[in-house]
Amino acid sequence: MNNCFCIDGDTIRLEIKAVPGASKTEFAGVKDSRLRIRITAAPEDGKANAELLSFLSKALGCPKRDLRLFSGEKSRVKVVALPVGCLARVEEVVGRG
Repeated sequence: MNNCFCIDGDTIRLEIKAVPGASKTEFAGVKDSRLRIRITAAPEDGKANAELLSFLSKALGCPKRDLRLFSGEKSRVKVVALPVGCLARVEEVVGRG
C-alpha cells in the first residue's frame, strides 16, 4: 500500500493530488504516494481548495475548522493537516485506494 500520510505529533499530514474540473467530487485511489481526489470546482479564486476541505471534512468526519491546507495552495499537489483523531477514517479511505 502506498503511504500518502504521516503523523507529526497530534497532526496527520495527508498528501493529495487534486484533480479539478471533474464531473463528481470523489476519492480516486492512491497513486505515487498521494491520495487522488477529483473535484468538481474550477481551480480559480480558491474554489477548488474550499471544496476539497469541505469534501474531506464530510468524508473523514472531521470538523472543517480542524482541517488546514498546509501546502500547495496554488498547486494540484497539496498537503492537508488534520487531527490525529481522524486516523482510523484516513486509514480506511487510503486502504480503499
